[in-house]
Amino acid sequence: MPRTRSTQLFYHYFDTWIQDYKVNAVRPVTLEKYALSLRWVTKLAPDLRLCDITRRSYQQLINAYAVEHERQTVMDFHHQIKGAVLDALDEGLIKQNPTRKIVIKGRHPREKHPKFLNQSDVQQLIKQLRLEPGINWDWMLLLVVKTGLRFGEALGLTPQDFDFLHQQLTVNKTWNYRSPTGGFQPTKNPSSVRKVQIDWQIGMQFSQLIKDLPVDEPIFVHGRVYNSTANKLLKRRCEAAGIPIITVHGLRHTHASLLLYGGVSIASVARRLGHANMATTQDTYLHIIRELEAKDGEKIMREMSLLV
Repeated sequence: MPRTRSTQLFYHYFDTWIQDYKVNAVRPVTLEKYALSLRWVTKLAPDLRLCDITRRSYQQLINAYAVEHERQTVMDFHHQIKGAVLDALDEGLIKQNPTRKIVIKGRHPREKHPKFLNQSDVQQLIKQLRLEPGINWDWMLLLVVKTGLRFGEALGLTPQDFDFLHQQLTVNKTWNYRSPTGGFQPTKNPSSVRKVQIDWQIGMQFSQLIKDLPVDEPIFVHGRVYNSTANKLLKRRCEAAGIPIITVHGLRHTHASLLLYGGVSIASVARRLGHANMATTQDTYLHIIRELEAKDGEKIMREMSLLV
C-alpha cells in the first residue's frame, strides 16, 4: 500500500494533505494561500511523483517559483509545501528529507511604500479627506488612522458596535472582503476581539453619521468591496496632501507609531491593535522602539547626573 501511494503525483498528495490538515483548521484567508500554493505546484511540477522528490527536484521547484516571486514570498511557499513533504516523510512515503539545506532565492523586492506617516503628514492627510454628511470611504480612512483597526475589522463594524456613552467601539468580527459574497467572519485571532477607545470628536461625528442606519448591518459595505479601491482613494488623498503614499494598512502602522512616539507603552499598543502578544508589536515596530530606547538612555543619564 505505501508503495502505491508514494507513486502518486505530488500535487495530488499536497491537495489531499491540505484537505486533511488545513480545511476547518486555519482561517479562510490562510486556506486561500495554501490553495494558491497548490495551483503553483500543479503548474510548475505537474508530472512530479511523490516518490521521485529529491533534494535537487525540490530545489528546482523552489527555483522555478522564485523566478516570478520575491524572496519572502518564496520562503512562505517553501514553508507551506515543506509541511506536506515532512508529513510524507513521517508516513514513510519518501525515504529522505528533500527540504534539507534548501536555498531560497527570489526576485529583487519592489520599491516599498513607507509604512507609516508622521504626525504632520497625518494632519495634512486629514485636511484632504472629504468628510461629507453621509458615510463614505474617507470616513473609514479617518476611523482607521484614529483607531488602528485592520481593514477587515473596519468593514465589519456595525452601528451597534459603537458605545458613545463610554467612548469605545467593540471589535468582535471582520468582513470577508476577499470573498465575492462577502459576509461576517471571525477576527484574526482571539486577542483581536477587543474594545477600542475613541476620542470624543470622532465619537460625536459617528453618532450623527450612523444614527439612522440598521444597527446590525456593516456601515462601510455597499456591494462588493475591494481593498484596492480604498488604497487608490488613499493614494489620491496622499498625493493631494503632498505626503508619502501609504496603504490603508499603513494607516494602522501610522496609528501605532504615533502612540509609541507619544509615550504609550508597548503593552497598551499591543492590546489596542489586537496583537496576540507584545512580541508581535515589538517585532513590527522594532525600529521605533530602538529609537525611543536611545532617547530613554539620554533621559536616564540626565536623571542620574542629578544624584549628587
